[in-house]
Amino acid sequence: MSLKLKIISPERIEFSGEVQSVLVPGTKGSFEILTDHAPIISSLQPGVVEYATAEGKEQLAITGGFVEVQRNEVSLCVEVN
Repeated sequence: MSLKLKIISPERIEFSGEVQSVLVPGTKGSFEILTDHAPIISSLQPGVVEYATAEGKEQLAITGGFVEVQRNEVSLCVEVN
């Protein structure tokens, strides 16, 4: 089973699709989200969100935001440069 990732900025939906993992810059340090991750809500600091799709790794620079994980669904609400 994979993760469903949705990355939303005020301007548009930056990404929506299936991924194997997501690495986010949490305010207490970076952390990786994998399949069956415990439910969590965390704030994000400026940095890079990295996610692995079937095609390869993608990156998105952010200036902050929030991440929510629930039942293999990852939602990011972010500010981008």
